Amino acid sequence: MKKTTSSFYDILGISSATICLVHCLIFPLLTILPLGLSHNPVIDLLFASIGSFAIFKITKKSTLLVSSILIVSMSLIWISILADLFLEIHLELIYFGGIGMIIGHLINYKLHKKQNH
Repeated sequence: MKKTTSSFYDILGISSATICLVHCLIFPLLTILPLGLSHNPVIDLLFASIGSFAIFKITKKSTLLVSSILIVSMSLIWISILADLFLEIHLELIYFGGIGMIIGHLINYKLHKKQNH
């Protein structure tokens, strides 16, 4: 049962981080088009909350390397989101945080897969 729940949180984290990264890369291009779209930091908060939940569950049972990658990556994401929300400054840290989240979850997923097979 533990393997299934850990895999679930890794897949949730990978999915959320990938969707977030795609959102962060594509959305600025969509705002150029006359579609009436504008940036909403609430969407970023939603992705960060899902990612934080997955990280909270995963770091309890993961290696120091994976935990470090995930915590540093999530910190970069939160710093970027909060700077955008309160200071209206767009920091590129969110891109590095998103890539780090994907890498951390993939490493953790592969480590768990090796341990359980």
